[in-house]
Amino acid sequence: MDTQAFAIVAAGVVLFTLGSRRLEDSILTPPMAFVAFGFLIGAGGLGLADLDFGHDVVHGLAEITLILVLFSDAARIDLRRVRRDHNLPVRMLGIGLPLIVLFGMAIAYVLPLGLTVWEAALLAAVLAPTDAALGQSVVSSKLVPVRIRQALNIESGLNDGISLPVVLLFATLASASKAVEGPDYWLVFGAMQIGLGPLAGIVVGFLGARLVGNASDRGWMSESFEGAAVLALAILAFAAAELLGGNGFLAAFVGGMIFGNCVDEGGGFVFAFAEAESQILTLIAFLLFGASILPEAAGYVTWPVVLYALLSLTAIRAVPIVLSLLGTGLRAPTVGFLAWFGPRGLASILFALFVLEDHGVLAREEILTVTIVTVTLSVLLHGVSAAPLAKWYARHCGGMEDAAENRPVSELPTRQGIVRPREPD
Repeated sequence: MDTQAFAIVAAGVVLFTLGSRRLEDSILTPPMAFVAFGFLIGAGGLGLADLDFGHDVVHGLAEITLILVLFSDAARIDLRRVRRDHNLPVRMLGIGLPLIVLFGMAIAYVLPLGLTVWEAALLAAVLAPTDAALGQSVVSSKLVPVRIRQALNIESGLNDGISLPVVLLFATLASASKAVEGPDYWLVFGAMQIGLGPLAGIVVGFLGARLVGNASDRGWMSESFEGAAVLALAILAFAAAELLGGNGFLAAFVGGMIFGNCVDEGGGFVFAFAEAESQILTLIAFLLFGASILPEAAGYVTWPVVLYALLSLTAIRAVPIVLSLLGTGLRAPTVGFLAWFGPRGLASILFALFVLEDHGVLAREEILTVTIVTVTLSVLLHGVSAAPLAKWYARHCGGMEDAAENRPVSELPTRQGIVRPREPD
């Protein structure tokens, strides 16, 4: 990335922030704006900025963003309160998520995408995580029942980390079936990735929580440096796992979960740091997606690719979510609402890029193309529909005071992003 590219990106961020208040009531979401701006200035548009993902700076920025998102998303989820109050996301994650992967694998294998069974499973796992930031007005609206918006918030906070070991497993199996190294090599490699990654995360997260908690309690630690500690611990978990031969991203997720659930006050400053720093990195990552990743898919898009992307956003998610919510007493509009708002975003695209890069899967181009098309459609469709459907659903919930949707639950922090949406009228 050269100086001109830095200047153009910085100018675009400034211009967006200047008009951000006027955009709050519009259907233009921040991810939509940043993807579109990135595409405009990148190789697919005017070619004003050299933002090649292979560049060390761009690659490093994307890597740090994913590390922080995994760490902070896991840290803000209080597992004790989830077990006590939130059976909906537990069902969506425990029943719905495995069914989404199985259903997606079957369809990817049947469609003429040229994938083996393990490559089809890998694609389904890569596209399983959701990103609540793409439909932020849904999880931040105070008019949507707390139980429903928290179900989407918790699902989004945990499913990327839960999906990651599954992604690594299928990537290993897909690589082992055709690699020259032999199955034994890949089995050992996969076991180290999935085993040593969480181990490093547990150690760093637990020790970090104890050190930060004690330093804060004794007045040794300045509040202005709490965010720096979070950043350093997230990167330390990643680096420790990579040095041991484990997966650093899995370590970041597990480390964040352990840290957030062990540190005093539930790690409130972790969430504050995520709001102040990691959200701008997330939006810049969407910009980089539009500038350097989206144009790569243009020459590989076929009708099976588009069909699978549309099915991934609809039936592949909707059927498992509906099945997972049977017996909960939720009304049909609520089940449909939860089934639709499963946007695919940053985690899917970065999982595809980094995991495929490390494992050398032969169907890399096919899997990456489907992922790019799915995320692009999700940014558009979920972004456009979020505010109108949140308003519609809020009106629908107006007379449901005694319904299952309004059962009291505790609130966990949500990711707000640069723009904090106004409440629906």
